[in-house]
Amino acid sequence: MIIKTKKYKIPTNTFIKLGLKGILREQWWVWLIFLAICAMTFVIPSNWWWISALILLVLYWLFWLIQFAGVTQLDQAKMLFEKLSYQISSKEIIIWLNTKQGMPVTWDKVKHVRVEKEGYVLGLSKVQLI
Repeated sequence: MIIKTKKYKIPTNTFIKLGLKGILREQWWVWLIFLAICAMTFVIPSNWWWISALILLVLYWLFWLIQFAGVTQLDQAKMLFEKLSYQISSKEIIIWLNTKQGMPVTWDKVKHVRVEKEGYVLGLSKVQLI
């Protein structure tokens, strides 16, 4: 069975939000490191543990924000932010730019699938989402 979709353009803000949400889910253990650094206050009493842990956490999330915002500016990724239609079959997903230009993506390249309110998010890597 082949499923064909209408043309859809993912807004860059939506891409960044979905990407950051995926990183928060995937890298939940970062919060454990944050809490471990904060717990050092009980070993060596100082407010600098809290401050340094917070600074490190903010820098870590800024790193990922810059990664996702940077993808939206790359020439190689410009195609992802144009109006595309998708053809989904049991063998592959074909991303159509127009009726003559398409790019196949096999299912083994899809790392994870998340169900969102507005549709499905297919993750090809940490920074590539369909």
